[in-house]
Amino acid sequence: MNMIAFESARVATIKSSPSMAVSMAAKAMRAKGEHVIDLSLGEPDFDTPAHIVEAAIEAMKRGITRYTAPDGLPELRQAIVAKFKRENGLDYAMDEISIGNGAKQILFNAFLATLESGDEVVVPAPYWVSYTDIVILHGGVPKIVACGVENAFKITPERLEAAITSRTRWFLFNSPSNPTGAIYTADELRALGAVLARHPHVAIMSDEIYEHIVCADVPFTSFAIACPELKERTLIINGVSKAYAMTGWRLGYAAGPKQLTKTLNKLQSQSTTCPSSITQVAAAAALNGPQDFVTSAVAEYKARGELVAKGFGAIPGLEVRAPEGAFYLFPKCADHIGRTAPDGARISSDTELASYLLKQGKVATVPGAAFGVEPYIRLSFATSRENLAIAIERTADALSKLR
Repeated sequence: MNMIAFESARVATIKSSPSMAVSMAAKAMRAKGEHVIDLSLGEPDFDTPAHIVEAAIEAMKRGITRYTAPDGLPELRQAIVAKFKRENGLDYAMDEISIGNGAKQILFNAFLATLESGDEVVVPAPYWVSYTDIVILHGGVPKIVACGVENAFKITPERLEAAITSRTRWFLFNSPSNPTGAIYTADELRALGAVLARHPHVAIMSDEIYEHIVCADVPFTSFAIACPELKERTLIINGVSKAYAMTGWRLGYAAGPKQLTKTLNKLQSQSTTCPSSITQVAAAAALNGPQDFVTSAVAEYKARGELVAKGFGAIPGLEVRAPEGAFYLFPKCADHIGRTAPDGARISSDTELASYLLKQGKVATVPGAAFGVEPYIRLSFATSRENLAIAIERTADALSKLR
């Protein structure tokens, strides 16, 4: 008897989000009464600012609880246009904006809209865990360019040039970076832009969702500002999740060429129809309202970043580069690979090391393999300094037990 297949061949080629899998494992241990410090998810530990919550409540009271247009409420699109002008010096029209249920949906729509089977997407590694799987799901081929700590976790113009072929459709990168915290300087972006200018068939997808979270003296520069000559083939990805502690609200947005955003909005009309009307009002309040929360949150992230860079950097066998932005540390852990745990198990990969740290040290991290490079572990410092201090102590103790 033939069995019904409930997973297509294409879906079978991807995996569930590794960071979510680790977080779920940590939650399961907590449910059993174990005290786990979860450094796996990139999620602010702050509550959404009160004025944003109040805007959502008022929206519901005013009856803004129905479908909106696929491209969103005019007031939110106008707020996004104003944000790009005010904060980035970029001019976009209302019809050059697309709004989705999180930045991830924007990425999903963009690749669904543009990739033909076999098209290539150049992705520097370390990369955010979902980039490559979303490309694969839509028939594309990720062209991974490894950029380890020895390269400051950044792709060079020479390596970008070498990766581009006649099948290259997109260059996708993230600055500030998840998982490394690296920020491309304006000069570095211009150097990459000079390469891309020689290849007019390649579009640029610049994921700038961590733009406000800058922890060092390296200022954030939008790719479209550094390379204005490439603006008409650049899609800027952003959202309210990270800067405004709105992960669960699910609201991302993008700005790019009118022909592309029109296609993205058409796709949305046939998938989720539109983002939540209530969330859209809240997002407009976030973008238009006072930015005090962002300033105070970033100051706290900076202090936490200094704490973890110093604390984990002092642990023997971890090679640490202080993050310039976002809220992640990405230490190299090569010295601990090949060692043996107290129970006799050999640690042969960063995946096994992360599993060991969770079981032995009760600290949840994500292995570098999930981000396309090994051997590293990613630590999110979007949690309290008290938790981070405990995590440093537990990690040092667990690693000291390896032989």
